[in-house]
Amino acid sequence: MGDSQQQPHSEAAFFMNRALELAQQAMNRTSPNPRVGCVLVNPQGQVVGEGATQKAGGPHAEVMALRDAAGRGQQVQGATAYVTLEPCAHTGRTGPCCVALSEAGVAKVVVALLDPNPRVAGQGIAHLRAHGIAVEVGEGAAQARELNLGFLSRMVRGQPWVRMKAATSLDGKTALPNGQSQWITGPAAREDGQVWRARACAILTGVGTVLADNPRLDVRSLPTERQPRLVIADSQLRTPPDAALFAADRQVLIYAAQLQGARAEALQARGAVLVEMPDARGRVDVSAMLRDLARREVNELHVEAGAVLNGAVIACGMLDELLLYLAPSLLGPGADMAQWGPLTDLAQRVPLAFHDVVPVGGDLRVLARVPGRDQF
Repeated sequence: MGDSQQQPHSEAAFFMNRALELAQQAMNRTSPNPRVGCVLVNPQGQVVGEGATQKAGGPHAEVMALRDAAGRGQQVQGATAYVTLEPCAHTGRTGPCCVALSEAGVAKVVVALLDPNPRVAGQGIAHLRAHGIAVEVGEGAAQARELNLGFLSRMVRGQPWVRMKAATSLDGKTALPNGQSQWITGPAAREDGQVWRARACAILTGVGTVLADNPRLDVRSLPTERQPRLVIADSQLRTPPDAALFAADRQVLIYAAQLQGARAEALQARGAVLVEMPDARGRVDVSAMLRDLARREVNELHVEAGAVLNGAVIACGMLDELLLYLAPSLLGPGADMAQWGPLTDLAQRVPLAFHDVVPVGGDLRVLARVPGRDQF
């Protein structure tokens, strides 16, 4: 995460750094599309247009930059385009960006990262080169990858990037034995947690959390152009139709082991999408659920759940990173972050590497990642 703060040491790095800043600004907007920024620079080294990808169905970064240049009355003939992801080569919700760039007359395109989407996968660059446009790839690749871990995960692995969030005491407790947990961490940590919710495509929780806390699990304390979808693992469809979570304007998906008549009808009447996905024990098949969410175009999955579902996510081997807010306190006996195991050998433990550790208010935010998961 610190890479994006490094000072660029070349002209290409300088302009790509600006394109990455634009992509960052699109963080909470583009799902399920990748976060992309584009900067157009004329032969005299002046920025003539900038843009970032809009909401799904809206223009991509390259088109926004071309429109910006036109709005400024600037020419892009002979310009260099700095783009954080390979320009698309297919017609989906919008037209192909590689065609827009070639028709605009740009002379060179600097691309941070290739797009593994099978509908692109080198075809955008091939089109540009076939039209006499010079292409360079690799400048800013690490930062562009970090911005789009979820999209890359879905395209390469067929599963979302799974981030588990928890707030605990220093002795690893998320609540007292009587269930009291508000608040272990301070207001700054809770505010920061909203930022991570907002960037996700979907938030996953379990029915136990719904019944115990009746949470909304939406983004409330910062502006956002969309609410992440809410996903509930609920084997027996115990989610109340009048739960607070239905108040937010977003899709609610409920995965169950069995779809029972009256309960299913009541939840569908509230607009919930029900998916039957049992495992051999009559519970929700967590692995199958996560793969199904990828098919439903979920890039980043933000897990805010209780110990049982957290443990199931860990046990199925699909956890990618842990977002942990540590409060400087000790709670003694109480609820653990996850129930899984028990392990019989240390070799069975889940290895993590510290990716980012920063103070947030009076607490500590730890981002720990399963090694190698971010290598796409």
